[in-house]
Amino acid sequence: MNAVPKKQAWQDHYADGKGFRQVGEVERTLLAAHTPAPDGGGRALDVGCGTGELAVTLAGMGYTVDAVDYADAALKRARADHAEVKGVRWWCRDVEREPFPEAASDEEPGFDLITLRLCIAFISNRTALLRALGARLRAGGAIVVITPLAETTPAERQSIALDEDEIELLSEGFGTVSRFDAEGLAVLVLRGPAGEVCVVERGRPVPQAVFGASAVVTDGEGRVLLGRSTRGMWELPAGGVEAGESAQAAAVRELAEETGLVALEADAHVVTILHDDRQDVRRVAAVVRIASWTGRLDLPEPLKFLRWEWFPLHTLANLGRLFAPSALALNAVWPGVVPRAPEARSYPTASRYGPVAGEPAEAVRLREQMTESVIRGGWAPSCRVQAALRAVPRHRFVPEAPLETAYDDEIAVATVREAGGRVVSSVSAPWLQADMAEQLRLEPGMQVLEVGSGGYNAELLANIVGDRGRVVSVDLDPFVVRRAERLCAEAGSGRVTAVLGDGNLGAPGHVPPGGFDAVIITHTATDIAPAWREQLAEGGRLVVPLDVGGYTRSITLVRRGDVLHAEHWTYCGFVRDRGAAARTVPTAVLAGGEVTVRWELGTEGDTTGLEEALSDERYELSTGLVVGGQFNFETLQLFAATTLPGFCRLSVPPGSEVVTQQDAAAIVADGSLAYLTHIKIADGPDTADWRSEFFIHAFGPAGPELAARFAACVRTWDREVRESWYPPLSIHPAGTPDDQLPPGDLVDTPASRAVFDWPGRGSRAHLQALDHSPAGSAVSASEGSAS
Repeated sequence: MNAVPKKQAWQDHYADGKGFRQVGEVERTLLAAHTPAPDGGGRALDVGCGTGELAVTLAGMGYTVDAVDYADAALKRARADHAEVKGVRWWCRDVEREPFPEAASDEEPGFDLITLRLCIAFISNRTALLRALGARLRAGGAIVVITPLAETTPAERQSIALDEDEIELLSEGFGTVSRFDAEGLAVLVLRGPAGEVCVVERGRPVPQAVFGASAVVTDGEGRVLLGRSTRGMWELPAGGVEAGESAQAAAVRELAEETGLVALEADAHVVTILHDDRQDVRRVAAVVRIASWTGRLDLPEPLKFLRWEWFPLHTLANLGRLFAPSALALNAVWPGVVPRAPEARSYPTASRYGPVAGEPAEAVRLREQMTESVIRGGWAPSCRVQAALRAVPRHRFVPEAPLETAYDDEIAVATVREAGGRVVSSVSAPWLQADMAEQLRLEPGMQVLEVGSGGYNAELLANIVGDRGRVVSVDLDPFVVRRAERLCAEAGSGRVTAVLGDGNLGAPGHVPPGGFDAVIITHTATDIAPAWREQLAEGGRLVVPLDVGGYTRSITLVRRGDVLHAEHWTYCGFVRDRGAAARTVPTAVLAGGEVTVRWELGTEGDTTGLEEALSDERYELSTGLVVGGQFNFETLQLFAATTLPGFCRLSVPPGSEVVTQQDAAAIVADGSLAYLTHIKIADGPDTADWRSEFFIHAFGPAGPELAARFAACVRTWDREVRESWYPPLSIHPAGTPDDQLPPGDLVDTPASRAVFDWPGRGSRAHLQALDHSPAGSAVSASEGSAS
């Protein structure tokens, strides 16, 4: 309802000198007979008083009257017409939205009489208003409603009247109702409450839905129970909910009737209510997770089921024919465990349970093997991280993966893919998760923010911080958050809070006093979001996979005031952001699609003349750098990206005759291009016998100059950087003046200014701005070594 135009209409009505039917003698007689003022006078409220005739009448009966109208023009006329009348107080109020007039200091609260004359039809929420007015009546008080009747009102004026159904509705909620006629007006005298609300039915509803319950049960090895039905498909124990029965009771009953297993209702937990349509029937099913049971598996109903079997979760994807409601129920407990399940509406419950025990002995063995491998690699030197790796059942957070895959210490397990197959969420390789956890330097009782959810990494951290600690895990994907919630319920500690939100904003509403002790980002970021620094405690540690020029390194940053200082670097790769802050890398496709130029720093360069340059003869220049064996040059990539103007990367298909390096660091300027490559110049049976030489290949008129510049960069790196490894790095808030930055090579991003203090670099160089991105999970990478 738009109240402003309606109020203005009443203002205009009274300002034009219009009014309503005068108070008649019959009305006055009825009021005097049925609502006389108490001895000593009483207090009355006249709602919708208009120009004040009824208020003056009530004052003449011995009432002190609060006369209310929301049209100020009406009250101006009332005050002028009845200036000599004592005992009336005029109020401009909207009684549906504003407080009722309060009693004077020497008056008892409440009213002996409340009148609504010729206004009830104009009140939208009249039933609610009458209830509110009734609560203001003093003992023995009454509400009097005077209204025209629809049956005696001309059709063009029906809006001012009520029909008999509306009259009857006004009477509900009052103990006694008296009705009188006043020359065609209905006069209702309403007294006393009617008592408590009366809950009624409409009669038998038209059947349109079936309500059932599915029991999800696992054994001591974490395998789920499914039955091969005589309908030729695999099904969970399930059936209809009987009259007067709860969903939990129905699931327990069906489990016993169909399998012989016995469970208590106390161990049956509703995970969600699923709703889908099966032809013309609404199918509603409660997914009930049964956490504990006893008995022996049997076949009590051979006419319905041929046999029951326990299935490892990762085998469900290749099970064959699976009953649709069962597939939906399995995905409700372990989201994503059944691919290509039909759509259904899900209404998750807020009840908590778990963890539910059960894992195979092979999982324990493989977990110990994984832990030992990570320790041997030097990724988990601390006892706390080692203990967490041994304790947290990684396979239960990747239920779609075989045990061998879940516990491979080198593998990141993809958990969510786009329609085209691109991984958008995964559980990172164990060595990388252990390394990042180590860099956080967690202690018992700490509070941790994880940006990019999944479940396992958060539980790993929760195990380290212990019973008094807490981990808040944020992700922008509702499916990922729901999956983390469900898997943590099944196998977690109860110390992980999964939050749906933009990880770039941190976790507003969950930040502890003083900030989080540690923040870990589990997706590739091309900027440092201000919230990560602001929500991090002073001296706290932020571990973030930071992309610079297309090269990702997990960097450990320590907060000192508004500046973050790097303390550790790890070579890695992670999935990228899909949220609002996600960036698209500017690209240019050249040479008929054979060469793609990518400006990973975010600002596209000038490609004018490059198409022609690539068709010309290639210029080659040796850098003079010859390396042997498996040679690591990961700092060279970052050094070039942060010190060479015009830096970009090239992508080419295998076997390209134009560019010989499939993913090459390059620079573009003046219609020319130069890129870095390495060529094997010596071979042998052992890796130690191999030799590779770094070359610069260039195209275009400025190619020789660009090649010389790139070769000088490589030689500087070899001479100054190679042995010193990664440089000191400080990250400052965007907007920090240049004179407040330390010397070094500067990379500006929308939210921060990163200063790389490379050895042998005395001046500051400003590179083009990066865009920024957040939210996802890690995958391992394998670029950055030459052979």
